[in-house]
Amino acid sequence: MRIVLENIHKSYSKRPVVSRVNLSVSQGEVVGLLGPNGAGKTTTFCVVTGLVKPDRGRVWLDDRDITKLPMHQRARMGIGYLAQEPSVFRHLSIRDNLLLVFEQTGVPRRLWSKRLNDLLAEFHLEKVAATLGGQVSGGERRRTEIARSLSTGYGDPVFLLLDEPFAGIDPIAVEDIQQLIARLRDRNIGILITDHNVRETLEITDRAYIMREGEILASGSPDELYDNPLVRQYYLGERFQW
Repeated sequence: MRIVLENIHKSYSKRPVVSRVNLSVSQGEVVGLLGPNGAGKTTTFCVVTGLVKPDRGRVWLDDRDITKLPMHQRARMGIGYLAQEPSVFRHLSIRDNLLLVFEQTGVPRRLWSKRLNDLLAEFHLEKVAATLGGQVSGGERRRTEIARSLSTGYGDPVFLLLDEPFAGIDPIAVEDIQQLIARLRDRNIGILITDHNVRETLEITDRAYIMREGEILASGSPDELYDNPLVRQYYLGERFQW
């Protein structure tokens, strides 16, 4: 399957913030959406999630037009979303955070115990399973949030949209999240990442889009972007080292 943005335009108060944007994400690949502040990447990302409706253009899931579908309907179609803002319930244990998603999304109770234990093991959360969400580290919180996105009764997501997954976590946790994203890709999940941590994002992406002034400036593999003089001039800087 593939998500495609086709000729996306969006304006606020008659000011264009996104123009002529085309991008795609396929299953089993990690794609970055990068750019300086004000480049339009957040608006573009929100169009993919369903939080923002474009003024013109289409969003496709394979051959289905999902442009007007809200986020919860996209979730039922296998498009998961992890917001930058913390979403773990601070006064519930990590175990109960996962169980709550099971209950809310209709996971059969007979499956709860096995699925819970599988997720705690896969995301290395066994030692903090009884710890309150407000007392875990930034990396543990991020792992919990990603685990929750895989905890629904809708089945594993086909795509996962990650907004600033490396924000507010230490370098060891960043490496941990990078490895986790690689494992999700190996499960044939397509992943779109937007993040201000350029190097950490490019280290795990198969390819990326660089935005500038509301348009796609360049796209390609990390090596291709590193060697692109326009990307260096307008985004990475001449001293950036890969």
